[in-house]
Amino acid sequence: MEMRRHGKGWGTAERWLLQLYWLLSGYGLRASRALGWLALAMLTTILLMMGAGLPQDSPKQEATGTVPPGGGKVTFEIDKDDPQNPTHDRLTTKRFEKALSVTLNSVVFRSSGQDLTTAGGYIEMASRFSEPVLLGLAALAIRGRVKR
Repeated sequence: MEMRRHGKGWGTAERWLLQLYWLLSGYGLRASRALGWLALAMLTTILLMMGAGLPQDSPKQEATGTVPPGGGKVTFEIDKDDPQNPTHDRLTTKRFEKALSVTLNSVVFRSSGQDLTTAGGYIEMASRFSEPVLLGLAALAIRGRVKR
């Protein structure tokens, strides 16, 4: 692997892929490196969620409807306002707990079920792709160590 990574006969995409594999997990041999990157990715996700991903307040559902004169069928329309970014107090304990919940759910491919801002939706999608990959690299490295 090391010779392939430093060799000149390989394409650019393959060289970058090998560099990334070496950087993230030491060719699947260093679980601590993969777990370190996972912890860093989770911390980054938490900070991004606290800063721009969580709305200021949880959007409230609002029901409006009309009652026809003389009785009859009542119809309601349930609508929610779009989540808004907070203007102050982004780094609070309550927001940290919500961000931690979203991040831990993203590591195991689950949707958090939280109402998120547009930026928060994209942050969650990126973390739902990248963090399980890092967890998988760590699991492969641990498996390789146990198997020896």
